[in-house]
Amino acid sequence: MRSSHLPLNALRAFEASARQLSFTRAGLELRVTQAAVSHQVKSLEDILGVQLFRRLPRGLALTDEGQALLPAISDSFDRIRATLDRFADGYLRDVITVGVVGTFATGWLLPRLKAFEDAFPRIDLRLLTNNNRVDIAGEGLDFAIRFGDGSWHGTEAIKLFAAPLTPVCAPKIAKKLRRPTDLKREVLLRSYRPDEWPQWFAAAGLVSPTIKGAMFDSSIIMAEVAARGSGVALLPASMFSEELKQGRLVRPFKIETYTGDYWLTSLRSKRQSAAMLAFRDWLVGEVGKDGRG
Repeated sequence: MRSSHLPLNALRAFEASARQLSFTRAGLELRVTQAAVSHQVKSLEDILGVQLFRRLPRGLALTDEGQALLPAISDSFDRIRATLDRFADGYLRDVITVGVVGTFATGWLLPRLKAFEDAFPRIDLRLLTNNNRVDIAGEGLDFAIRFGDGSWHGTEAIKLFAAPLTPVCAPKIAKKLRRPTDLKREVLLRSYRPDEWPQWFAAAGLVSPTIKGAMFDSSIIMAEVAARGSGVALLPASMFSEELKQGRLVRPFKIETYTGDYWLTSLRSKRQSAAMLAFRDWLVGEVGKDGRG
């Protein structure tokens, strides 16, 4: 038996039946009769020389052979669907997958995405947000936008801009804060990076108190907790300009501390496509317009 001789309709019937565990439901999905689906699956079993399903009084159960075949068939159909989805308006759309730290996505990138889509209608940009912990190769990313010092093994990093951290809180808490030392009486929300508050207090000329309480891996969540009056967060104020304009968050002090920058990173080993270069140049250009780069 040669794999090139496997009938496509029989493979589709098997894949749908394996998901639905029913020839009847598979037939409804494929818009054919239950008998047609059963016949297609039986023909595939005959070609392979194995039984793929156990026929039960109520539905189906995959055999070991069926369990082994299903992932390969499902993955193949998913790949076909994904490729066909890239065709629109008579041309093939290029796909770029970018992992981006959530704070940067909501605070800077999302308001500018329409401009990118208008400038590059043939590029399908896919964003995957994260909490700054990302594996470019393992997650199949073309780029990752992240916060840090720019030193990530095996990557090329382009500095976008700095994002200094400063305390932000709800207005009712801000009214109680006259001097930086007043912060020691408040709940200080902390991220998974333990050195941030000590660095800020050092910039203010003070010794940091012991930071206790809940720890967060998302600046967006910390900002929401702070806006609800449950503590003071140390955040990049430039990424929360809307909340500051609306008055949900307030900056009680102008003192800032620099703990890193935002970077556009990619694997050195990956050859950059024309679409990747277009996104890179657009992003760097937008940063330049913003006056931060």
